[in-house]
Amino acid sequence: MTTTAAVATTAATFLGMEFIAWFMHKFVLHGPLWFLHRSHHVRHPHSFERNDFFFLFYGSLSMLLIMYGSATKDFRFWIGVGIAIYGSVYFFVHDVLIHGRLRFWRKSRSTYLRALNMAHKMHHKATTRDNSEEFGLLWVSPRYFTLALRKPAPTRKLRQPAVRNQHLEGKDS
Repeated sequence: MTTTAAVATTAATFLGMEFIAWFMHKFVLHGPLWFLHRSHHVRHPHSFERNDFFFLFYGSLSMLLIMYGSATKDFRFWIGVGIAIYGSVYFFVHDVLIHGRLRFWRKSRSTYLRALNMAHKMHHKATTRDNSEEFGLLWVSPRYFTLALRKPAPTRKLRQPAVRNQHLEGKDS
């Protein structure tokens, strides 16, 4: 497979995963697999939720495609790479930024990421499988961009330099 074809396959897979994720979220997770996904829509004291099992499915699919396509670097390999990249972006945007499951990326000044966060919060207003909206991860409805542009970005708090107390440092005046 040529480099151009490999890049195109990976990019197409990455972009296609947004549609697949939207479709699966709307019609499968909020449908027959709601009993697993419900844990993601309700508050709970646990670090993990039943919804996390879906990561295992897509991670396993990606790993198998990479393994079986790695000898010849055929289309399976590059599809697996595209799924893995989408999964990585999903983890950092959804789990880390939006839900704060790891505390190193709390807020963003990016209008796009703030709009995405607002859309996701709207999705979580529904605690039942019905009446929810905004099922995708990376595609955001234009109305949330408008809201994000109206709402000011979070300001960064500047660290104040420590004030030295000369008498504690052993300096005599």
